[in-house]
Amino acid sequence: QVQLVESGGGLVQAGGSLRLSCAANGRTFSSVAMAWFRQGPGQVRECVAAISRFDISTYYSDSVKGRFTISRDNAKSTVHLQMNSLKPEDTAVYYCAADTARTIVVPTSESEYDYWGQGTQVTVSS
Repeated sequence: QVQLVESGGGLVQAGGSLRLSCAANGRTFSSVAMAWFRQGPGQVRECVAAISRFDISTYYSDSVKGRFTISRDNAKSTVHLQMNSLKPEDTAVYYCAADTARTIVVPTSESEYDYWGQGTQVTVSS
């Protein structure tokens, strides 16, 4: 069982930055793949950033490459998403997800993730 709690969402102006955090329980945090998904109004839930177990590889969607950075703090069992140069189209509910499968390939599909946080709202004003 993995419990995830997101924080850090809010309202920010275009061009600004936000840092999302996702705290996870358990003693095997480094062995769990983690990801951030988002779902905007009228859109499907899509993966924007992911990090494999043991931090072997990372993934970023084309829409956020160069602007978002995913990182992991094993000591605090926390994954972060640093979001810079935010655009109005980044407005969405952002969800933290965990995949406990034993693979070094970074998962990017919603169906691959076993546990989900409740989501945190990010709103970017123009």
